[in-house]
Amino acid sequence: MCKAVRARMGALVCGKRAARRDAGMVTSEYAMGIVAAVAFAVVLYKVVTSGQVSAELQAIVKQALDARM
Repeated sequence: MCKAVRARMGALVCGKRAARRDAGMVTSEYAMGIVAAVAFAVVLYKVVTSGQVSAELQAIVKQALDARM
C-alpha cells in the first residue's frame, strides 16, 4: 500500500514539473498571436468604417441621444 501511494505521488509531482516547463508561450507563439490580433483588428476596423455599418451605428447613436428620460 505504501509503495503504491509513493508511486502515485511521484507520478503527480513529475507531472507538475513537466507541466511547469511547458507553461506559457514562446516568442514565436507571441508573434503569431500578435499577427492574428492585428489582422482581426484590421478586419473589424474595415467592417465598422464601411458605409452601411457606419450609417447604422450613427442611427443607433442618434436614436439613443434623442430618447426621452
